[in-house]
Amino acid sequence: MSSEKTSFLGVFTHNPIISAFRDTYASFSDRRDALGLSNPGTVEGIAREVQRDVLLNNYMFTGMRADLTKAFSVSPLFQLSHAFAMGSQNLPLYTFAALFGTPKVLLQGSIDNDGSLNARANYRWNSSFVTKTQTSIAPGENQAMVQIDNDYTGRDFTATLKSLNPSLLDGGLTGILVGSYLQAVTPGLALGLEAIWQRQALNTGPELAVSYCARYKGNDWIASAQLLAQGAINASYWRRISDKAEAGVDWNLQMMGGGRRGGLMGADSGKEGNATIGAKYDFRASTFRAQIDSSGRLSCLLEKRIAPAVQVTFAGDMDHFKVRSHPSLLSSPFGIENEVKVPSDRTLPANIVPCPF
Repeated sequence: MSSEKTSFLGVFTHNPIISAFRDTYASFSDRRDALGLSNPGTVEGIAREVQRDVLLNNYMFTGMRADLTKAFSVSPLFQLSHAFAMGSQNLPLYTFAALFGTPKVLLQGSIDNDGSLNARANYRWNSSFVTKTQTSIAPGENQAMVQIDNDYTGRDFTATLKSLNPSLLDGGLTGILVGSYLQAVTPGLALGLEAIWQRQALNTGPELAVSYCARYKGNDWIASAQLLAQGAINASYWRRISDKAEAGVDWNLQMMGGGRRGGLMGADSGKEGNATIGAKYDFRASTFRAQIDSSGRLSCLLEKRIAPAVQVTFAGDMDHFKVRSHPSLLSSPFGIENEVKVPSDRTLPANIVPCPF
């Protein structure tokens, strides 16, 4: 019996085709290791240095806000937050939030005075694989959203699979599925693609769109480009000017007016472009950001720490063509703004592993 089992396994272990494939893969892996490639990040964050760090799109707000956060423990991380807002059309008057985090689990939830509930749960299966879920429920019909993300981070690549409102209750798969892959091919160059599949209902056909992207990282600069579905092009350039200053340019050209009619993949003919240039400067106890776009809109934001536990943010923008301005003020005790945030690696104690994101 043992000899028969050995003979059966020998078909796979001593097969010349399998052996040739194994040798080819080993040779490819050796050459891949010799390149010294590093993980390039994700397709979603291919231009994160410009769009998330330098530009103000994720920091701007209107009116006046005040955030109060109390941390009860660091390991595990547990904190509660109260956020107040006035004069804002987008922010609720009051929001209560709670956060719990360990090196493997992250739980975060918030509810505002309108009854809108938002929840997030992350779980790190191992050092490479993380599952993230987001849920949003708001008053009214069709105001619920569920998103499930699965991120696998390899040594020189990142693969991501996302699903938005997936459902099999109607007898078939509906919702939106997004798959992306970004691979480092040289120490500086990374290439990737992203595919989006959607089906709103079973009585409509599925739609598929594929996007391509590239990212190149120099010593003190990063350039990225994306060819999106329906002919849209997005390009960005980031450069570190000094230890405290950095600047970036983001350019978008919509060859087709994608998505204005006919669902996510639908498009109208036409062209529309926009360019934004911004800069960021870190002072000893404050950070200043400014940007201006091709439509003539100038925006500035100053984050000032006036005490070890108090941070104040001033934001304002002016539209030169429409002659309109919006000054704003945010007071953030304990340095928490906009939403509850887990401290970064630089603010955590040396023996604490940051929560998975």
